[in-house]
Formats: sequence, structure tokens, C-alpha cells
Amino acid sequence: MEDRTPSQTPSSQSEPPASGRPGAGGGLGRRQFVTGAIAAAGAVAAAGALGSGVAQAAVPAARRAPRTGRAAAGRRVAIFGGGMGGLSTAHELAERGFQVTVYERKAWGGKCRSMPVPNTASGGRQDLPAEHGFRFFPGFYQNLPDTMSRIPLPGGGKAFDNLVAGDQVAAFYKGTKFTLPAKGSIIGTLSPDSLLAFLQTALNVAGAVPVVEVGYFLQKMIAFVTSGPKRRYQQWENMSFSQFVHAEKMSKAYNELLVEMFTGTLVAAKPDKANAHTMGLMAEAWVYSTLGLGGYKAPDRLLNAPTNEALIDPWVAYLKSLGVTFQSDATLTRLDVQDKKISGAQVTGASGTSTVDADYYVLAVPVERAVPLLNDQILAVDPSLKSLRELTTDWMNGIMIYLRQPIDLAKGHVAYAGQPWALTSISQAQFWKKKFGTTYGNGQVNECLSIDLSAWDKPGILYGKAAKDCTSDQIFKEVVAQLRRALPWNGIILQDANIHSYFIDPAITGNGTPQVANDEPLLINRPSSWNYRPEAATALPNLFLASDYVRADINLATMEGANEAGRKAANAILDASGADGTPAKLFKLYQPNEFKGFFDDDDRRFDRGEANFFDLYDPAKP
Repeated sequence: MEDRTPSQTPSSQSEPPASGRPGAGGGLGRRQFVTGAIAAAGAVAAAGALGSGVAQAAVPAARRAPRTGRAAAGRRVAIFGGGMGGLSTAHELAERGFQVTVYERKAWGGKCRSMPVPNTASGGRQDLPAEHGFRFFPGFYQNLPDTMSRIPLPGGGKAFDNLVAGDQVAAFYKGTKFTLPAKGSIIGTLSPDSLLAFLQTALNVAGAVPVVEVGYFLQKMIAFVTSGPKRRYQQWENMSFSQFVHAEKMSKAYNELLVEMFTGTLVAAKPDKANAHTMGLMAEAWVYSTLGLGGYKAPDRLLNAPTNEALIDPWVAYLKSLGVTFQSDATLTRLDVQDKKISGAQVTGASGTSTVDADYYVLAVPVERAVPLLNDQILAVDPSLKSLRELTTDWMNGIMIYLRQPIDLAKGHVAYAGQPWALTSISQAQFWKKKFGTTYGNGQVNECLSIDLSAWDKPGILYGKAAKDCTSDQIFKEVVAQLRRALPWNGIILQDANIHSYFIDPAITGNGTPQVANDEPLLINRPSSWNYRPEAATALPNLFLASDYVRADINLATMEGANEAGRKAANAILDASGADGTPAKLFKLYQPNEFKGFFDDDDRRFDRGEANFFDLYDPAKP
């Protein structure tokens, strides 16, 4: 079987262009490029952030023991975890005739699910909808949309049909609104200079950030765009995004409007914790989806209904129709090992403890739950799995603010730049196919402002306390105050009279007490984290991994990454079983052929210990 994992893609090496400069088709000189960047800086501050990545090509080998060849075996598969990774694995295997059982401790869909707010319905309506965090399906997601295109809906159509596009992504900063385009175009051939020309007109933030600093930021972004895979995985991977753009030496506006807004908008991450490599990949992919390149769709997409209604419930129903068995209230508590393979598993629920016997076992739980399950016997067979202990998580959870009437913020996702709790939101009612007020709640609510709170450890502006230290009511009041500080007219568009109620993700418990805890944190792509992430197959011939910490081409803990991990686990089981069947397709991030010369040249420069060709100011050498 063909191994389609990114870690096996060879590095390409080619001769330098005849011009003596990296790139092809004319190219441009470094001084010429930077002069143009500085001159245009006033018009490209926030947009410059979008050109900061390169889709991955060559990837370092995975840290796991080699696997043996194919061997005939049974088709019984036990999947522990009913989130995105587990459901994706079950989907691919069930369609290929495997006997699959999925065990889930909490709720189908995991962190991807939506949930009802208890006791909020009346008059035949449904309870108000809530979620762990709002759903976001960027145009560069490919694996998950492919899965959605194979999930039938009641009454016809596919789950993919429930995706709708937003017209813009917006940011509010000190009362001013900035927008990122949903569509764009490149004049001429795609190149660093044509990409710069596009970014120059993508968004006008003149005067918000000092022009010299904007030029500096833009120059760093283009250096990233033209970096080869060796530099990305061996240099940018090992530094934070803040270090990459030298946030520490720049103005407050530079940090708030460019650095923090950029990371918060794309991945709801903290720039001092997220690595530069991951941020670059996401930024480049966003730009290419905006430009309609690589087969990408509209950059900002979301669902037209609560996630369970639009995706999770139809998915579970479809898998059941394929013969998949679902067992809820089933927490995996032990994996047993005999003869260097998994011999059985133990699950525990309200009814007691039971033993699971299968041919293949898939660990599809998040990393903080996987690590305690990897006992000494498992680690003795596959010592590389010890590296999972080096991965870290952080809090990123949602708060829903229910409004009596919608407010006009943006027809897409919104970031609130410069606010300490790194808030992002989506106004959901404008995208949902059913009228909100007649479908949900008591008839008084006509909008859900679904907000992600990504910085739970920074002091707020009302109480001077981190969100982790606040009561639920203090969190709500603090979030409202920060929104108002970012919005125009001192937040007059978000009036007290318009706020009906709020709901905080119930994964956060013990609010305002020393026992505060988060049952569903998020994996963070910290510097060097790629080196600690495993592939889906382990050295144990019947144990596989299918969660967002598995190495994935998208290189970010997302629904897309977990879906890709599920596909890789299914392919590894297909391979190990010796069963006939076409492997699940693994989609890769788009990489433009026009930039191949830049990538190849940069690999050679990296080998010589030199900085990237375009990295002129404070150049970072290997």
C-alpha cells in the first residue's frame, strides 16, 4: 500500500534559477522587494499577516518504531473516543466492511458538538443552543468536507450542503473595524511581489501601526512564504510566532493589531505559545483560499444550524446504518498488553466495568487522557510514545451571549484586537436556516453571539483577575466590557437591554474557586511540538492513534487535523489486516509550483547556515 503520510514526502532539490536569485519567471531582488513592502506598509498591516506560510513538503520522519509487513487478521475494531478522530476512523472502516464499536465517555462529537442549554425552551421550541466553541471550516479544510460529502441528511442532501460561507472576517480595534477579504485575485503569475501587491490592497489600516513596523512585519511574512521545508521544520518550528516577528521590540499597536489579532483570528492561539511554523501554514492557506487557489473554497465557512443538527446527529445515524455500534457512558480505563500487542481493554461506566475484546484498538481520546493510558507495558514496546508527555494543552472555551435582537458586527467571524482575553465571535442567527426566535428558547431570543475565550490566564479590565479566577457572572461581565471597549461608539451597539442571558461551556467547572478545572482543554502547537507527535500506527501491531495530536499535514489541533488522523488510523488498520480495499484519501495543503524555486534555494541556504533570501532585518540563521 502506498504510504501517503507527509513524513515520507521526499525533499526536492533543483538547480538555482539562471538569474542567480531564488524563484523563477523573473523574480525580484531583495532590496527591490523590501522597498516596495515599506512603501505599501500603511495599507497592508493586518493583511500582511496572511502571507506568512508555506504548505508543507518534506517532513521529518515520525518518532515511532518501524512496523512489520501485512498479515491477515480479523475485522473487529474498538474505537475509544467518539469525537472527530473516532467518528472519522469509524466512518472509513465501516465503509470498508469492518465491524466497528465506538466507546465514548461523555457525548458524541466530543469538543465538536453542540449542546442544549437546559430548561430554556417553551412554547414548543427547542432549548437554546450552545457549544464548546464556535465552528469554523476554513476553505483550506479538505479532509473533513470530503467526509461531510458522504454523510446523508434526512430528507435528502449531504452534510456538506450545510456549510455556508461568510462574506468577511473582521476585527474591531479601539472602535475601528478592519476586514479581511473573502475573495481576491493575483495579477500575473503568483510570486512574492504579486502576493505583496495583493496584500497591499487587501485591507487598509493606515495609521494604526507605525509604517516602519508594518514593513518589518510584512518582510518577515514574505520570508516565511519563501522558506523551504528544511527551514520550516528545523527553524521556524522551534521558535514562537512572537519571536519570529520580534514582538518584544515593537509597539503596543504592532502587537495588538498584527501579532495577537493574527494568531487569535486564525487559530485562537497565543502568539508567545504557538510556533511560527504552524502560524505560517495557516496564514498561507488562508491567503490561497481567499485567492481561490489549490481548489480551496471560501476562506470563512460555518454551519447553517447547531453542530449536532447539521453534522454530528446525521453522522452517527449514517454510521449506525453501516453497522457501527455506539456505546455511551464508557470511559476507557485500561489497555492490557500480552506478547507485545494489546490483548484487551477495560471500560467503566455507571453500570460498572466491562472488558473489550477486539482485533484492533484505536485510541481516539485527547492527549491529556491518552498519556495516563499509555502504561509501562505499552511504552516498553513503543518507547517513542513517551514523547506525548511533552505535549501541552491550554484553555479555549466558549461563552454564549443570547441577544433579544441581532447586532450588525460582520457577516463572518470577528476578532476583538487588543483585548486581554483574546476574544473571537460569530453571530450565528444570520447563517442558520431556521429562524432563531421561533425555533429556540422562549421566543425572546433572536441571536446567539457565540464567543471563544482563548486567554484564561490574563487579568481582565473590570476585576483585574484572570478568567480562571473569576466567577461565572464575573466572566460574563468581563467579556461584555471587553467587547464594548473594542466596538465603535463605546460599545453602544451591545446594550444591556438587548442581552437576554449567557451560558458558559460546562467543561469549565468550579468557577471562582481554587478547584476550577477544564474537562476539555485544547492541544497547543508550542515550539518543537511536531517532534513529539506520533503517527497513527504504533509499534504495537494492533494499537492505533486517531486524535488531533497525531501528525497531520495541516499541523494544527483542529477538526480537520483530527479527521485526517482518523483517516490515517483507518489506513494503517487496512494495511495491518491485509484486507482488500482502497485507502482513505489523504488531502494535502496546496503548495504552488510557482514557489518551488524559492523553496529549493532556501533549502540550500539552510544547509549552508544562511538566513532566508528575504529575511533582511534581524535575519534568523539556522
